[in-house]
Amino acid sequence: MSVVVTAASSHLGRSVIASLLDRGVPAAEITATSRSTEALADLAAQGVRVVAADYHDAGSLKAAFDGADKVLLVSSGSFDDRAGQHRNAIDAAKAAGVQHVVYTSGPKAATSSILLLADHRATEEALAASGLAWTALRNGWYIENYTGQVPTYLEHGMVGSAGEGKVSLVLRRELGEAAAAVLVTAGHEGKVYELGGQAVTLTELAAILSEVTGSPIAYTDVPVEAFQGILAGAGLPEPLPLIFSDVDRGIAAGELYVDPSDLTALLGRPATGVADAAREALAG
Repeated sequence: MSVVVTAASSHLGRSVIASLLDRGVPAAEITATSRSTEALADLAAQGVRVVAADYHDAGSLKAAFDGADKVLLVSSGSFDDRAGQHRNAIDAAKAAGVQHVVYTSGPKAATSSILLLADHRATEEALAASGLAWTALRNGWYIENYTGQVPTYLEHGMVGSAGEGKVSLVLRRELGEAAAAVLVTAGHEGKVYELGGQAVTLTELAAILSEVTGSPIAYTDVPVEAFQGILAGAGLPEPLPLIFSDVDRGIAAGELYVDPSDLTALLGRPATGVADAAREALAG
């Protein structure tokens, strides 16, 4: 089996490759792509094939995908026509004769009203129209989205607009394990997996982070427009204040709650609970 992992310098991409290696996939059968191969020097040292490829450059994608059986299309972190970037990768996979594309999508992408997930919906539609065999991994919210902000929470508290809505949280590492499971086992073509772990409100998350850090963290709920203004005042560039405040609106509406059964099935065990996941993420 020859598999390509795009955006391999990302935390998720690296987690997938680590899981593939742990599962015994020979390093020489794995291709890791990134805009800069320097960012993948450690993987090259392990024998992984490293190739420069850019979602904006269809030719570089085609060259990276040539000879591959499967491609893990890790969604772009750039908001510059993200759906267009993904279409470039899908077209390149088809031109290269790739047998199966696995895409890292987002929760309930086909029906979600969350702005951040519109590109995922468009990408899934492009895959469905491509004629390729494909699988959608609708990855739930990373717990690292929150643990990465713990220093800010400790200083200023936790602010959001999620109300009593629950968000299903999961370690990036476990999403990487789930993706590797799909890549190395059969029967996933045409499947859509909703992948989430334990679901908590942000009030509950603040209490968990208080326990884990040993310092009190309070959650304050504010209207969406006020939260957008707070994010803008904190210096986040446009359009991030709008996008991130809209995520909380989606949490309040129940759009980031995900049943854990798909992730449990792919991992062969329940996902790590939020408290233990927070400890792991903070230790990392």
